[in-house]
Amino acid sequence: MYYYNVYGPNRCGAVSSEQISEAEESSGCEETNEALPLTGITDTGSIISDNGKYVIQFMTIIGQIEGHYILSPRNKTTKYEHIIPQLIAVEQSTEIQGLLVLLNTVGGDVEAGLAIAELMAGMKKPVVSLVLGGGHSIGVPIAVAAKKSFIARSATMTIHPVRMSGMMLGVPQAFEYFQRMQRRITDFVTAHSKISAKRYNSLALNTGELVMDIGTILDGESAVAEGLINSIGSLSDALKALCRMIDKQKPGAK
Repeated sequence: MYYYNVYGPNRCGAVSSEQISEAEESSGCEETNEALPLTGITDTGSIISDNGKYVIQFMTIIGQIEGHYILSPRNKTTKYEHIIPQLIAVEQSTEIQGLLVLLNTVGGDVEAGLAIAELMAGMKKPVVSLVLGGGHSIGVPIAVAAKKSFIARSATMTIHPVRMSGMMLGVPQAFEYFQRMQRRITDFVTAHSKISAKRYNSLALNTGELVMDIGTILDGESAVAEGLINSIGSLSDALKALCRMIDKQKPGAK
């Protein structure tokens, strides 16, 4: 399994781990879209803002992105098989007008992360991402896949090469495969941000920053300065940008 070292939309429509636990205890739902009776949240988990003017779906990418193998129950994970159907549902919905993606992730499975990022990038509806805490590793492509990206000033993003867990054959073909996988990530990031491939690879192969690894950690301002993320911002900034994008998509808007 390949890692590029996020639990997606909260189960039962909850917005915190405590509410998830309460929902599961009271209703027994494990992986449904039933919503808790929370003010301002619809039965699809969407947020109604500005007195009903906008209906925005929020989605959380947290912990480690889980791929084809189930991780330990002790790990907080984002399961891509949960995220993908919800992205499709948002795109097809006649009620949801935009998507807000909140990231605090250490990264995870490369192909699962890229699958999420590709779907986000291919959506016609407005998508805004906000990195909170961390948007590390394969979280970088997910963050930049949005049409507009924000990062909190205190957040960080780690850029480093692809890694592999488990047995690996020490043959040239294995090295070539790693290079091709890394190229897929670099191509996606550079296509959806303002950073160049040369600079991105330079940050990933930096040997002078991490004590026991190679790569680079960027704080919020550095991520913007490097062209990875569009702007420093908070939740209110991300919501304002998303609402402006929704307005521009309305018929007759200029």
